[in-house]
Amino acid sequence: MKATGIVRNIDNLGRVVIPKEIRRTLQIREGDPLEIFTDKGGEVIFRKYSHMGERSRLADAICETLHETTGKDTVICDRDTIIAAHVKGKSRLVDADISDALKAIMEDRTTYHHDGSATVTLTEYENTTVTLAVPIITAGDVMGCVVFVSDDVSDSDTKLAQMVALFLASQITY
Repeated sequence: MKATGIVRNIDNLGRVVIPKEIRRTLQIREGDPLEIFTDKGGEVIFRKYSHMGERSRLADAICETLHETTGKDTVICDRDTIIAAHVKGKSRLVDADISDALKAIMEDRTTYHHDGSATVTLTEYENTTVTLAVPIITAGDVMGCVVFVSDDVSDSDTKLAQMVALFLASQITY
């Protein structure tokens, strides 16, 4: 664990404020769920909770099936990181942070098709281009995204990705 030197008091309702600098660094936004852990030494640990991350095995199976049936490189991410990927030559994508441009696509809440103009990369640190992105939306909240990174995406691939996004959304309960 890394010490920050920041100390906060608990108020009379048992609340504690997470400093803005930490929220910004960890990309914790208002309304984000936090998971709380304790250990025998009395430490309390907060971790950003991902509804999609809880379904990583399902997402991995879906990515693998999409890849095998369509031949397309596929990725499923939550709002911040890649949780499943089947991309040729890219074995270390899982748990990588997604690009700000992909986050913006998700927040637009519409299906994105690369049209040959400005490219959207999957992560900030490598140049895999997003060809198709379909946000996963549950109860009005964006939970993640189904992404194809193959060059030749057809209308049937788009419909398939939309169906997968709807299926994954149906698996998330609050």
